[in-house]
Amino acid sequence: MTKESKNIFRVLFMNQNKVYELYAREVAQASMLGFIEVGDIIFGERSKLLVDPAEEKLKSEFGDVKHTYLPHHSIIRIDEVEKEGKNKIHDTDGSSVSVLPGSHFSPPPKA
Repeated sequence: MTKESKNIFRVLFMNQNKVYELYAREVAQASMLGFIEVGDIIFGERSKLLVDPAEEKLKSEFGDVKHTYLPHHSIIRIDEVEKEGKNKIHDTDGSSVSVLPGSHFSPPPKA
């Protein structure tokens, strides 16, 4: 019996002035310049009696998504963690987190 290790990543990124926290099994540099590819997003099976509106919103937004592509400038941090947590949406009111203006990438020169 072989032990298969599955990496779990916590990805924090800005979206519409909120900080999204997602847990996923796949994170990589996308083939599209300036994007990070996040795949196999983990949604925990929670009790049907207790419903977390933030997690339900994330599940409705990302539930059927195989891979999502996040712009580099929206990423706050990516951590490899031991176990999955609860997906959340954090409000940034009163927070010191802010989005950097513009993009860090320019298109390649035309040949």
